[in-house]
Amino acid sequence: MGETAMVHSAMVTYTSMIALLALCPPFVILLWYTMVHADGSVLHTFNYLKQQGLLNGFKSIWPTPSIIAWKIIACFGAFEAFLQLALPGKRFEGPISPAGNVPIYKANGLQAYTVTLITYLGLWWFEIFDPSIVYDHLGEIYSALVVGSLVFCIFLYLKGHVAPSSTDSGSSGNPIVDFYWGMELYPRIGKNFDIKVFTNCRFGMISWAVLAMTYCFKQYEQNGQVADSMLIYTILTLAYVTKFFLWESGYWCTMDIAHDRAGFYICWGCLVWVPSIYTSPGMYLVNHPVNLGTQLAISILLAGILCIYINYDCDRQRQEFRRTNGKCLIWGRPPSKIVATYVTTKGETKTSLLLTSGWWGLARHFHYIPEILAAFFWTVPALFNHFLPYFYVIFLTILLFDRAKRDDDRCSSKYGKYWKLYCNKVPSRVIPWLY
Repeated sequence: MGETAMVHSAMVTYTSMIALLALCPPFVILLWYTMVHADGSVLHTFNYLKQQGLLNGFKSIWPTPSIIAWKIIACFGAFEAFLQLALPGKRFEGPISPAGNVPIYKANGLQAYTVTLITYLGLWWFEIFDPSIVYDHLGEIYSALVVGSLVFCIFLYLKGHVAPSSTDSGSSGNPIVDFYWGMELYPRIGKNFDIKVFTNCRFGMISWAVLAMTYCFKQYEQNGQVADSMLIYTILTLAYVTKFFLWESGYWCTMDIAHDRAGFYICWGCLVWVPSIYTSPGMYLVNHPVNLGTQLAISILLAGILCIYINYDCDRQRQEFRRTNGKCLIWGRPPSKIVATYVTTKGETKTSLLLTSGWWGLARHFHYIPEILAAFFWTVPALFNHFLPYFYVIFLTILLFDRAKRDDDRCSSKYGKYWKLYCNKVPSRVIPWLY
């Protein structure tokens, strides 16, 4: 089983898994209902559920997945799957897996992302498809995604038992752990269709950008104009997702792809949690346009773009360092590094270079700080009338700080004494000089 499952104590792990499996699906629907139908007010939703009775109130809130919702999801999913398979792209080798496998990818994410946005704009411009239909059926779409993605995760669980794609698979002996964390590291359909690339990168990330545009279109349809707050949210969101696709092959070397298996945690999260929770500030802004004024709007926009750039530059630095085997310049100087050796599960001794200068000399996971700040800057146009638009920022902070701990624990067990040397040289985990 992957290292991720038991970083925390067994009791904490099982309790958190069961809680997330039970609470995440209804939370997605509650958040949508509150943003769209309860003025963004948690108190309004709470009072409604109190008046109706929790179960009856929740039943009345939960939309039934409609035919239109299923059609929208099917068309979008099929389109992204087609682009993933059909568009040309450079061959990319992922990092060697614990079982010694090297996953091969086709790096065509930027092309797929560009084609999708141009197609969506074209459908709107030539009045072939009205994007406001997506917003009007959003609750039904989320409801369908909740159900459909749970079925998909059951498929992944069964596939891991019956027909794993590689030797990087196996059971922990506990079906709940296997369903939550996943059975396979690199599940594929056939030789070329990588499931995690589809769920994490293509469906999850591209739907985030498409929904940001959808909220813009909807506000324009309702008000005849787009408020500067919505423009900032949309521009920063699209800038962040564009940054992701410029760096997609680097993402294939991160914890999500190279270490976390394909189960509920990763796949359901990317298929449902990303399109709903990650887009929630824009969902709120549709019916709550805020006019910030030119000076404040430009200040927020520039701050957000700076954070996205720093986040990109952190990843670029590390990628360049790895690509050149340390023979590059970081901030105009030769990089400081630690040469670490480790032993694979097959008993082979390998070497890794750990970068200890540039952004990576400030903290071991410094790149999470500009990522959290970027999320804050595309949320802050909603101002502070309600807490809920900031849920994503809070969730992202908890997620990234937990990921930093899991990554540190994994590296500690992998590199041993070399990781201690690294931590002595770069003592801060996320926030320089504080944590």
